[in-house]
Amino acid sequence: MFVIIGWVIVLACVFGVFIAHGGNIGVVLKALPFEMATIFGAAIGAFIAGNMMPVLKGVGRGLGRCFKGSQYTKQRFMDLLALLYDILQKARKEGLMAIEGDVENPEASPLFQKYPTIASDHHTVEFITDYLRLMVSGNLNAHEIEAIMDAELDTHHAEEHAAVAALQRLAGALPAFGIVAAVLGVVNTMGSVGQPPAVLGGMIGSALVGTFLGILLSYAFAEPLASLLEQKIDEASKELHCIKTTLLASMQGYAPMTAIEFGRKVLYSTARPTFAELEQHVKKK
Repeated sequence: MFVIIGWVIVLACVFGVFIAHGGNIGVVLKALPFEMATIFGAAIGAFIAGNMMPVLKGVGRGLGRCFKGSQYTKQRFMDLLALLYDILQKARKEGLMAIEGDVENPEASPLFQKYPTIASDHHTVEFITDYLRLMVSGNLNAHEIEAIMDAELDTHHAEEHAAVAALQRLAGALPAFGIVAAVLGVVNTMGSVGQPPAVLGGMIGSALVGTFLGILLSYAFAEPLASLLEQKIDEASKELHCIKTTLLASMQGYAPMTAIEFGRKVLYSTARPTFAELEQHVKKK
């Protein structure tokens, strides 16, 4: 919703002020379809040529996320930490082998199914169960598992941010494609030098629309989307860091309630529950 609101404000201010200042919006509207076709066609072609299929798919998924609200709310994080508490408490009371069934088959695990929001997120469940499985095996210490976690998180960060980098490159190229459209317009104008000044003026104005559109599309549309997607990715990564911190704290011997307190402290302040809120939620569950 805020993306749409921001774009409406941009268009209203840019074109509204232009009209209010006495600008002839007809010249812009007349050139708009041709200039947009040139700029968009060249940009999309270059975008496809310059990125591998996984990156293109990542951009498509990322753009979808930009138009949705955040799923990483305080309630979700309280459910996540409550789930981790339940698992660690069961392991503490009954032994690590007691959670083997939950790890191997989370879809049938009462612990996971008690938190449907988390259980429905395949990537989060997989991250949790993968490292619980290593903990159950008992062959690795906390430092070794932390190294594996860091390597996976680095890989995840690189994969997710490839889409951001692609959008940023597109934003940087749009003004250049606008210049290409403008140059073609000037070439067209130079071929009509014998026309009256009023006609030539209109043709030159249409050519300059290409430069204007390239800059506007870059800094008002593509660049903000890249920035927003980067924030969405960082927000999602914070959940994995929370899981990492909680599990490592448990491996170092801390009680489950203390371990989830370690994880709580990792979260951004805007979605971080207070200690009392988390404790009450865990007891309620």
